[in-house]
Amino acid sequence: MSARIVLLVTSPRLPAGLLTAAAWDVVRRHPVLAGAESELTTAVRAAGAEVTVVDGRATQALLDAAAAHGVAVWLAGPAGDESLARELGLRLAREPGLAELELMYGSWDPPGARLLDAVAVMDRLASPGGDPWKRAQTHRSLAGFLLEECYEAYDAISAGDTDALREELGDVLLQVVLHARLAEELPEGERWTVDDVAGGLVDKMVRRNPHVFADAEAGTLEEIEASWERIKRAEKARDSVLDGIALSQPALALAAKILERAGRVGLAVPPPLADSQADPEARLGASLLATVAAAREAGLDPEAALRRAALAYADAVRTAERR
Repeated sequence: MSARIVLLVTSPRLPAGLLTAAAWDVVRRHPVLAGAESELTTAVRAAGAEVTVVDGRATQALLDAAAAHGVAVWLAGPAGDESLARELGLRLAREPGLAELELMYGSWDPPGARLLDAVAVMDRLASPGGDPWKRAQTHRSLAGFLLEECYEAYDAISAGDTDALREELGDVLLQVVLHARLAEELPEGERWTVDDVAGGLVDKMVRRNPHVFADAEAGTLEEIEASWERIKRAEKARDSVLDGIALSQPALALAAKILERAGRVGLAVPPPLADSQADPEARLGASLLATVAAAREAGLDPEAALRRAALAYADAVRTAERR
């Protein structure tokens, strides 16, 4: 039976000792080599296995260990040690009788694992010795960037460009992790972390979706939306149906949201008449509000409609410029 070399690859984003049963079996039964000391080598030693750290020619050391013991295990580093795997593969391709090469995954990245990398990179950037610009920011100084990145993601959606959307959502995520990192520097009693952000989101999603996480019946989409609103009202004591509306959103979208909230609870409050207003700006505002109300009655999105018309007009302007 030929010698065997096992390249054991693990996720650097999971606790070092969290390995599969097969991985534990192989490191306990056979000599283990590694390129450097790490949390993983410490965990393997703590489980009773011996680990030899190789300084220099790892390929030859593995071949020698496999020849002497039948099987040798290489604990890959956080990056996977691809250069070693390539060198070893080429050597065994030239001399196939030396050993067989096996790739074993001792653990895998769970979904969302790269979010941990994003948090770690942001911590480095916003810590002493990191990026001076990020360390100088505040929640208020970043507010405009958050809006800008959200608008760019909206543009990607409008254009149907999913590649651009992926990139723009990354920029939105950057704002989230940066705000969360800055919040760690707030005074005692006020500070919070990205885990608090994620934990609050998880609790909210579970609480507001009892048809998924509890025994509630799913029903129709309308019934699910009504259930969501009931749960939200129970969570937040509000004095008005208008509480919670983002007042900084564009005026057209704001008007549509106010009308939608009023209509949701059956309040028939007529918008002001343009002719009754005292000054031209107020008359224009009342006229625009009436247009928004008419759009809502027709089931149209006034913000999207105006955006579409404005972009079409921009195309016409560019055409005229070329002439």
